[in-house]
Amino acid sequence: MVRNKSIKWLLPATLLLSLGSQAELKVAIINAEQAILQSEEGKAKIEAIRAAVEADELKIQSLSDQIKALQERLAKDADVISDGEKQKLSKEIEDLNIDAQFELQKYQKKGNELQQDLMREMTPKLQAVLQDLIEVEGYDLVMPRAGLLYTNAKHNITRKVTEKLNDKQ
Repeated sequence: MVRNKSIKWLLPATLLLSLGSQAELKVAIINAEQAILQSEEGKAKIEAIRAAVEADELKIQSLSDQIKALQERLAKDADVISDGEKQKLSKEIEDLNIDAQFELQKYQKKGNELQQDLMREMTPKLQAVLQDLIEVEGYDLVMPRAGLLYTNAKHNITRKVTEKLNDKQ
C-alpha cells in the first residue's frame, strides 16, 4: 500500500522533471469540485438538494426536541415518579433515539446520493470546459488540487473554469 502511494507521487514528479528539462511546461491546477459547486448551475442544484432534504432535517430536529424534552422531564421528575414511569420514559427515549439515528442515516444517504448525482451530471460539462481551456491556453499538464502539498496560485485555473461553466449556461 505504501509502495503504491509513493509510485503515485513518483510518476508525476518524473514526468515534470523530464518534460521540464526539454521545454517550458505549462501547468494548471484545478479544484474540480469547487469549480462545479461555485458555478451558477452548481449553486442552484445545491439549493435544490437542500430543499429536497429539508423535510428530513425537520423530522430529525423534531425527534431531537422530543428526546430532549423527555430527558428533561425524567431528570426533573426523577424524585416524584415511580420506577415503572421512569422505565417507560427511558424506553420512550431509547425508541426515539433509534428513530432519530435511522432518520439521520437516511438523511445522510439521501444527501450523499444527491451530491453524487450533481457531480455526475456536472462532470461532463466540466470536462468540456476544461478541454476548451486546455486548447485555448495550451496547457501541457492539468492536475487536480487534491493531494498536492503546494501550488503557486498563478497555476490555479479553478476560477476560470467556474466562469466558463457560467458562460455555457
